[in-house]
Amino acid sequence: MSGQLKEVRNRIKSIQSGQQITKAMKMVSAAKLRRAQDAILLMRPYALKLQEMLQNIVSNSEGNISTPLAAQRAVEKVLIVVITSDRGLCGAFNSNLIKTAKRVIREKYQDQFEEGKVEILPIGKKGYEHFAQNGYRVIDKYWQLFGSLTFENVKEAASVALNGFVDGTYDAVEIIYSEFKNAATQVYVSEQFLPIAKVENDENSKLKADFIFEPQKEVLIAELMPKILNTQFFKAVLDSHASEHGARMTAMDKATENAQELLRTLKISYNRARQAAITTELTEIVSGAAALAG
Repeated sequence: MSGQLKEVRNRIKSIQSGQQITKAMKMVSAAKLRRAQDAILLMRPYALKLQEMLQNIVSNSEGNISTPLAAQRAVEKVLIVVITSDRGLCGAFNSNLIKTAKRVIREKYQDQFEEGKVEILPIGKKGYEHFAQNGYRVIDKYWQLFGSLTFENVKEAASVALNGFVDGTYDAVEIIYSEFKNAATQVYVSEQFLPIAKVENDENSKLKADFIFEPQKEVLIAELMPKILNTQFFKAVLDSHASEHGARMTAMDKATENAQELLRTLKISYNRARQAAITTELTEIVSGAAALAG
C-alpha cells in the first residue's frame, strides 16, 4: 500500500511541475501575442486598402494596363508559399497549415506536382522540416525568417515569387497562411498571390476605378504594383505570426486546465488509498488487541 501511495505522490509532483511550465508558457505567449496582434491590426487596414486599389486598377475595364504581374498564362510551374511556425506546442496550428497546402496541391495542381513542377517556399521551421523530409521540392533559404521578422527580410522572400513569376520560372504563386481573428480563432487561408486576381466589375461594383494618374499611368503602375504585393506578403506573414502565438496561448491554457483536472482526480485517488491504509492499520491494531485480551 505504501508503494502505491508513493507512486501517486510522484505522479502528482510530476503533473504539478508540468502545470507550472504550461502556465509560464501561456503567460509568455500572451505577452508575445499582444505585440504580434498590435502589429497585424495596425497593418491590416492599410494592406486591405492597397489590395482593393490594386484589384481596382487591374480589373478596370476602361484602362489598358499591361503588367507582367497580372499576366494570365497556362499554369505549368507553381510556387506555393507555406507560412508555419518555428516551434511546436501550439495545438494543430502547423498541421492544419500543412494539410491546407497539400489539399491545394491535390485539388488544383496535382498534374504539375506529378511532373515535379511544384515548388514549396516554406517560412517557418515546422513547414520546412515536413516538406523537406517528405520529398517535396523546397526552397530552403527563407525558412528562418521569423528569427528576424522585418519588412526588408520579408521583401527578400517575396522577391523570389515576384521575380520568378515575371521571368517565367513560375506561372502561379499561392500563399498558405493563417488569418488572425482572435486568440482562440484562426482561419487557414489559401490565397492566389500571382497573377494578380481580377474582379469582374458591374454597375454596382465598389471596384470601379476612378483614379487620376500622375506621372504617366504605365510608370506609376510599374513602380506601385511590386510595393503593394510586398505589403500583401508581409501582411500574410504577420497574420500567421499572430495566429501562432494565439494558438500556443490557447493550447497552453487548455493544457493547464487538463493538468488541474488530472490533479483533482489523482488527489481523490490518493486520499482514498490513504484512508484505506489507515483503516487497514486500525483494523489490524484492534484485531491484535482483541486477540491479546482473549
